Amino acid sequence: MTRQVRVGKVLLGGGAPVVLQSMTSTPTHDIDATLMQIHRLAAAGCDVVRVAVPAKEDTAALPELIRQSPVPIVADVHFHYERALEAIEAGVAKIRLNPGNIKERQQVNEAIRACKQAGIPIRVGVNEGSIVERQDKAVRHSEKQELARDYHGNLIQLMVRKLEEYLRIFEENGFEDVVLAAKSPDPTIVIDVYREISRRFDFPLHLGVTHAGPPETGRVRSVAALATLLAEGIGDTIRISYAADPIHEVEDGQELLCCLGLRQRTGPELIACPTCGRVEVDLLTLVGQVRERLASIKSPIKVAVMGCIVNGPGEAEGADVALLAGKGKAVICVRGEPVRTVSESEMLDALYEEAMSFANRPRSM
Repeated sequence: MTRQVRVGKVLLGGGAPVVLQSMTSTPTHDIDATLMQIHRLAAAGCDVVRVAVPAKEDTAALPELIRQSPVPIVADVHFHYERALEAIEAGVAKIRLNPGNIKERQQVNEAIRACKQAGIPIRVGVNEGSIVERQDKAVRHSEKQELARDYHGNLIQLMVRKLEEYLRIFEENGFEDVVLAAKSPDPTIVIDVYREISRRFDFPLHLGVTHAGPPETGRVRSVAALATLLAEGIGDTIRISYAADPIHEVEDGQELLCCLGLRQRTGPELIACPTCGRVEVDLLTLVGQVRERLASIKSPIKVAVMGCIVNGPGEAEGADVALLAGKGKAVICVRGEPVRTVSESEMLDALYEEAMSFANRPRSM
């Protein structure tokens, strides 16, 4: 079990539930736009939101953002330690600060001392792209050749050594509220480096795949790494990163945690058959319509939509409420038992009625 740190009112590590986070894509100094995005992310299930603070006008916006945010705000600081000091003064709940991109060691020490005095944690991490770039500038030709011969294995060790180097700075400052991260676009590298980090350190771990791409491909890339690690009990907080509206990061992160049993659903779980030649209804349209109708239900029930009366009953047996659609008619089942047979034109309303009825049952039933 890792150590525990506190990010505002959110506990991270030490056996606490896995924390879901994302990052705004708006200019932080645009307070209205940033607050709108923060509220959307929080409503979708985000526990912590990070904001970029590249300029003083961004840190100047932090007090108002913090005042109106429903979740803790983390400041993402790079290159300019002054932004860290300003963000801490503004009252952020956590800082992302990598010593490698701050010019002077004394500046890093000053930021660490400020966080220690404020009682807030620091996330420190390494990134494959930046660490390899720095390594290429610093090492001899023979060492570059060695890295090339076993890029995967040597990169893992390089990332871990760099983290150890950073951690010595925090140890020298008597600072222990650290969260570690080590990211790569390659999910196999992410898996292996976090396995190694979890063996060596007991600090909370922030999981993520960097430069994952758009949701269409980044979803698979991210889940391949994060699901593997979380299933092994590695990871205290996650961010799925997309080149897209960050709401998709939260939606997919929420689904991942729910699928692994690491978070309880707050709404319906919809399952559906993959379609085949036996389907006699427009199943894809039907599933979309069911999803829209179920959005108003705020209870963790399981709803199944099947387009085949042949195998539908068996496949939907584990659902609380199921729709078994056939040509011109459908059967509605509750906990595996048929309760209604309706026409195709009535099936959407009938399914919604039964789902609402089930959701409103007393919990003991």
